Amino acid sequence: MIIAMPKLMALLLPLLLSILSLSIQPHFAAADKNNDALSQSSTIITTSIQGRLRLPDPSQALNSTRITLNDGSKHSTYTQPDGSFVFYRVPPGVHLLDVQSREHHFSQVKIQLLEEAMDVPKCIEYIYPGAPKQAIPHPLELTAHASYEYYEPRQGFSPFSILKNPMLLMMLVSVGGMVMMPKMMEGLDPEQKEQMQKQMAMQQDPSKMLTQMIQDMTGSGEEAALPPIEKKVSSKAGGKTARRGKRD
Repeated sequence: MIIAMPKLMALLLPLLLSILSLSIQPHFAAADKNNDALSQSSTIITTSIQGRLRLPDPSQALNSTRITLNDGSKHSTYTQPDGSFVFYRVPPGVHLLDVQSREHHFSQVKIQLLEEAMDVPKCIEYIYPGAPKQAIPHPLELTAHASYEYYEPRQGFSPFSILKNPMLLMMLVSVGGMVMMPKMMEGLDPEQKEQMQKQMAMQQDPSKMLTQMIQDMTGSGEEAALPPIEKKVSSKAGGKTARRGKRD
């Protein structure tokens, strides 16, 4: 029994070593991949993007504002109390800088970084999306173009605002007509007064007004108003009738 134990150990030892080697190989492979990624990242050339935000009125204080590159998926930062900001380790390519301010509107900036000229980025400013582009130097100096107004200021009371009411205007016109109508009637002729009174009476009775309008359109009222035409017997006709009477 004592002699069989060394033989058993000799058989199990290679098996255990193979199992340990298989379990350790994935860890070494992952470590090698991490080392390769670090070596590749160390070889990529990067640079820093600097700038400053300003307000039109220097006396106003600028709150801490978030600034992003390419929607903030990889690079985002906040402004310092003096409005300055810095993006570190920005790789080559085209990047879009946005100022995420809730109070002021700033321009968008498109930044182009070339591998052969990382220290001299090309910056193009857009006041708003679709606006004409304008080249600006680096470090960036961005001034707010406008302020956002979320609330409409409350207007104070004004006596002239009452005149904007249509009902009040109608009342004023009607009262003015009632006051001015007697004075206008004084300077009219009797015939004009009578005609105006008839028109006012027709306005009070819609049926009469409608009848008058139909008569004016058809002209039947004028024909009724014309006097009847008297037929005159000519002298020739009278002579003929007298001769016939004598013959009879």
